[in-house]
Amino acid sequence: MGHIVNPDREHRLLQKQLDRKVQGAPDSPTLIKILTLLFSPEEANIARQMPQQPTSLESLSRGLNMPRKELDRRLTEMAHRGVVLDIEHKGERYFMLPPVVIGLFEFTFMRARPDMPMAELARLFEEYFTENDRFISTLFQGKTQLFRSFVREESILHDDHTEILDWERASHIVTSASAISVGLCQCHHALTHLGKSCDRPQEVCLSFNHGAKTLVRNGYAREISTAEAMRVLEKSKAAGLAQTGDNVQRKVSFICNCCGCCCHLMLGMKTFDLHHGVVTSNWIMDVDLEKCKGCGKCATACPVNAIEIAETLEGDKKRKWAVRDEKICLGCGVCYSACKFGGATMRPREKRVFTPETAFDQMVAMAIERGKLASLIFDDPQKLSHRALGRIIGVLEKSPPFKAAMAIKPLKSAFLSAVVNGARRKSGKLGEMLK
Repeated sequence: MGHIVNPDREHRLLQKQLDRKVQGAPDSPTLIKILTLLFSPEEANIARQMPQQPTSLESLSRGLNMPRKELDRRLTEMAHRGVVLDIEHKGERYFMLPPVVIGLFEFTFMRARPDMPMAELARLFEEYFTENDRFISTLFQGKTQLFRSFVREESILHDDHTEILDWERASHIVTSASAISVGLCQCHHALTHLGKSCDRPQEVCLSFNHGAKTLVRNGYAREISTAEAMRVLEKSKAAGLAQTGDNVQRKVSFICNCCGCCCHLMLGMKTFDLHHGVVTSNWIMDVDLEKCKGCGKCATACPVNAIEIAETLEGDKKRKWAVRDEKICLGCGVCYSACKFGGATMRPREKRVFTPETAFDQMVAMAIERGKLASLIFDDPQKLSHRALGRIIGVLEKSPPFKAAMAIKPLKSAFLSAVVNGARRKSGKLGEMLK
């Protein structure tokens, strides 16, 4: 690889490549500073030319016109630092550029990093997430989201247990995983460097299956047993943390244990009033007015401020009770655990929430909703044919007829199935990796 004449150009081109991802990465001087700290100009040059989907080392070597051995060395070192993601599948290694979230931020703060200016990165990431609503609005646009809420199973009445499915149970995700790892809560760890974190447990970020193996191999997390993972889950619940995770039904890759004071996801939802950023569980909090004392513990515990305490005079006595905002409630059940009087209960929502079956289905649905289908399907910036076809689909996505068609659920489902099947045929074994 030749000498980089204009290093700033490489980081700006890298930002554009990150913004092509479904999650987005709006341009900002703050983001450029982050990328400059994470990537050397030479690394940025490599990363910006990587396709959106996992790509084999052999294909990358050809596309980048770099010797395989040299590229392997560079990408392996970048993977250990968390600026590219490497995946092993059936004896072959694949690499991809991770998005800002879930990706660069998480991999930076999942572990202690004496090799990085952590306080500076923590400050810059917080600034990028909160300087305005551009990033969080981009991340949360559309109906299909990256995260969903898990209800606390103990909060569900015995008669309602038949209505909760296996993929809705955090315990089932843990006990059915082929591999499990635990790492630091990235949000909590980042705020520790800024002196803003709470005193709740930090080593509570659970990953599963292929994702867990990748994190352990690169030193981001440590491998744990099913029994230890269940203890992490129970410890997190006891600390008042809400469980959120991968918004898919099959092969859930992570469960976060989140507090409302440190979690950038929860903070962004509250700060910018974007409460659809985490898909609710199929349950919702109810208040038993006969048992509710109006003590406010449920309101304090709620990570998204979905509960307020109402007050009225009954004769010469004050009467207080909890009031839940249906539009905000995640259905996590943290309020149930906080209430000592049985006043906070959970009931099934009247209409079940849609959850994509697989990560691949999730990404395609998000791409359609965000107008990034072209970037997902024709994702290789090295190929002229991909760029041309991508522009064509990009025009179609912006057209009113296309948007109207996507609003019709049966047609959207048929179109989505065709896209997914076609993309899986195109990507072969990669489709299996993303199922």
